[in-house]
Amino acid sequence: MNICVYCASSDKVADAHFDTAQRMGQILAQAGHRLIYGGGAKGLMGCIANAALNNGGEVVGIIPRFMEQVEWAHRGLTELVLVDDMRERKHQMLLRAEAVVTLSGSCGTLEELAEAITLKRLGLYCGPIIIVNTNGFYHHLQALLNQMVDEHFMRPEHRQMWTFVDTPEQVLPAIASTPQWDSGAIKYAAV
Repeated sequence: MNICVYCASSDKVADAHFDTAQRMGQILAQAGHRLIYGGGAKGLMGCIANAALNNGGEVVGIIPRFMEQVEWAHRGLTELVLVDDMRERKHQMLLRAEAVVTLSGSCGTLEELAEAITLKRLGLYCGPIIIVNTNGFYHHLQALLNQMVDEHFMRPEHRQMWTFVDTPEQVLPAIASTPQWDSGAIKYAAV
């Protein structure tokens, strides 16, 4: 399975987030899944890629040329795909993904996750979306998504679009137990 992971490029985050990224990379590789990610060499991005590679996994990085030119790209990947811009990066990552996993991150990670949820709501992406809530990092996001449903910005059925888990070890079981979703979701995308 091709599993896209969104996560931070910062080297300054707490060790718990690095531990989550390292375990996630190891778990994906040992289970025989291919990691699709943003192609960076630093922060959680570099950590998950290295962990997957060190455990015999395949890693595909997708990075805009301007980031590669300033040497943000990881040079030891199975495959490094250069694209023109950030939009194409997001598109290619999701296009190749059979499932999406979100680790802790900043505005870029949040943007990627929001786009995946939006496209799933429209039936344009139908795979699992798993959010790893390391040390409660995403508690506020979980509350906000629930509030969106509670206040009728989304339907109750839309709660099935994502799953929050606390640890990397829960990710693959959560993917396996995700309810089926298909392009027919557009029929009830509007509230």
